[in-house]
Amino acid sequence: MSGSEKNTNKGLLGMIERAGNKLPHPVIIFIIFAIGIIFISEISVRLGLSAPMANPETGEAGIIEAVSLMNSEGVAHIFNSAVSNFTGFAPLGTVLVAMLGVGVAEWTGLISSSLKKLLSNVPAWLLTAMVVFAGIISNIASDAGYVVVVPLGAIMFAAAGRHPIAGLAAAFAGVSAGFSANLIFGPTDALLAGITNDALSSANISYEVETTGNWYFIFVSTFVLTGVGALITERFVEPRLGTYDGDYKPTQEPLSSKENKGLLYALLTLVAFLIIMGLLMIPQNAPLRALNESTGQMTLSNFLSSGLLFMIFLLFALPGLAYGITTGKIKSSHDFVQGMTESMSSMGGYLVLAFFAAQFIDYFAYTNLGSILASNGATLLENIGFIGLPLILAFILFTSFINLFMGSASAKWAIMAPIFAPMMYNLNIAPEMTLMAYRIADSSSNVVSPLMSYFAMILVFAQRYDKKSGLGTIISTMIYYTVAFLIAWSVLLIIWYSFGLPLGPGAPATL
Repeated sequence: MSGSEKNTNKGLLGMIERAGNKLPHPVIIFIIFAIGIIFISEISVRLGLSAPMANPETGEAGIIEAVSLMNSEGVAHIFNSAVSNFTGFAPLGTVLVAMLGVGVAEWTGLISSSLKKLLSNVPAWLLTAMVVFAGIISNIASDAGYVVVVPLGAIMFAAAGRHPIAGLAAAFAGVSAGFSANLIFGPTDALLAGITNDALSSANISYEVETTGNWYFIFVSTFVLTGVGALITERFVEPRLGTYDGDYKPTQEPLSSKENKGLLYALLTLVAFLIIMGLLMIPQNAPLRALNESTGQMTLSNFLSSGLLFMIFLLFALPGLAYGITTGKIKSSHDFVQGMTESMSSMGGYLVLAFFAAQFIDYFAYTNLGSILASNGATLLENIGFIGLPLILAFILFTSFINLFMGSASAKWAIMAPIFAPMMYNLNIAPEMTLMAYRIADSSSNVVSPLMSYFAMILVFAQRYDKKSGLGTIISTMIYYTVAFLIAWSVLLIIWYSFGLPLGPGAPATL
């Protein structure tokens, strides 16, 4: 073991790494939690746990009591509902549909070529900001930014005579610390919204979070984090790294004429698609509008809740198809399907995780433990005056700490949502606000968590330019971004909350 590796095993970060490495796979965590709920439900019944709860249909006050999973009815429920829990798991279909389209765009090379184009011929004064910005918007394609933008950021900085690790850090900050910001909603929004809705449903709360629930906020966040990331890179990270004296010489192949032509046709296809969608949505009597019986107006509510994901699929699949045909990547229908097939093959781990997460959430709903915990927890917090912004900020700090030990955003939220989403709902904090607070914390601390799945790959990238780079090098460099992003993002959320601005279409900050 090298000296640098020994040093990284010391102190708080070393303790976090050791503790996190001892945690089992998230699937096993869900299994343990599900088994735990079975036993806790029986104990809760014996203790007579209950909570005041209004009837969701009549609104009349009543009492909700714990239900056991260890009696005959409970055991039957465990077996009889297992399949329907999985097939009815809200995030399952939403993520798979969205990833079909993203898979085509990624497999044909449209996303990587678009990012290269974005970062090519960038003015020197704008280079840092563009690297961070490219990293942020790359997360629409899930993990593509890690393998495309991060090494590209280092290459662009080296080509400009700047320290390549500074470029790597700026790109890594955008891709990972800014993971929950973007100009448009995507698969991650659909996944987390679905988990939130299941969590609310488990507590008998009839509230629906749309995929667009955080859209306005993440759109503005993209530009705020771009500015913050660029500032941190130029004022703190790059001066700390000093002048680069390594032997790396950048070699970057420009886009071919076919790739440039493909990008043009993909752009034209995208523009044509957006025009068609505008005609289907914007006019008062547009086909995608439906009559809202309570208001008597034609709205897009049905489309936003049911049809939006298919639009996301087409938004990526059609430009990806145009790019693939132009560049020769797609020569037949088999190639088009291949792009979607490869995208689905990468979702195998998610399907396994979804099965056990669905059981865990269902047990919470069946036993009424989620409702009881949310109601009594909300009452306790209200009695001690811990509500509103202090509660939201405390939740951000708590989640940031948890993220150091458990990297998966969806797995972590599937565990936390059944508790926090209903609890904060009962304190008049909208689920969209709770979700956004979670996303801020989860994203900002990604870059200092050794348990983040791409951390080892980032270290390998850094060692291309400085062979002495170790885990401590990456963490000590990226801690600037974590602190800055947490502060800036939290301040933005405070402003949003204070002015009562909607986080997305029809998505309030408070109830």
